[in-house]
Amino acid sequence: MISLLVSILHKLPLHSFRTRWNHATCLLHAKAGYKSVYHTEARIVNLQNNKDAILIGKHTHVRGELLVYAHGGRITIGDFCFVGENSRIWSGQSIIIGNYVLIAHGVNIHDNNSHPVNHELRRKHTEQIILKGHPTHDLDLKEKPVVIKDDAWIGFNASVMKGVTIGTAAIVGANAVVTEDVPDYAIVVGNPAKIIGYSNT
Repeated sequence: MISLLVSILHKLPLHSFRTRWNHATCLLHAKAGYKSVYHTEARIVNLQNNKDAILIGKHTHVRGELLVYAHGGRITIGDFCFVGENSRIWSGQSIIIGNYVLIAHGVNIHDNNSHPVNHELRRKHTEQIILKGHPTHDLDLKEKPVVIKDDAWIGFNASVMKGVTIGTAAIVGANAVVTEDVPDYAIVVGNPAKIIGYSNT
């Protein structure tokens, strides 16, 4: 029996085996729809230990990191999406990503400040994380929900900040920092991101 298992594993490409193993591991911390894949590089950090806090649709491929905080947060990603390598989507409240959304490599999407602004509270927060783990309550990270609508494309190394809505079929250029809402079909670039055109014209 063991020799049969070993022979089967040897026939699988190493990358394929690692992807399947990581996919199974990620499914312990999140829910994924039909034919969705967590690739070898994907990482799921579910500090709530609640699989319903991270929901992935059908035929979506994840190569980046999805994180929900212990005190709150929810990530919902639709169908036929792609999350590139070294991208990080971190939620303390709510991040909703529609269908057919392309997120390139190195993208950061955050619905919160990650740490308190006040230095004394930030010091306490840091001590808590190091000594006891992430706090489960009494934490104000100034969270505001992020929404990325269907068919949007987020270019490599872009950052989408808290409270932002990215419109249908909008394009965020490489290295852009998005601090305000992006209208449907708009193309934005720069820091802070500004509209330079529209994809439907």
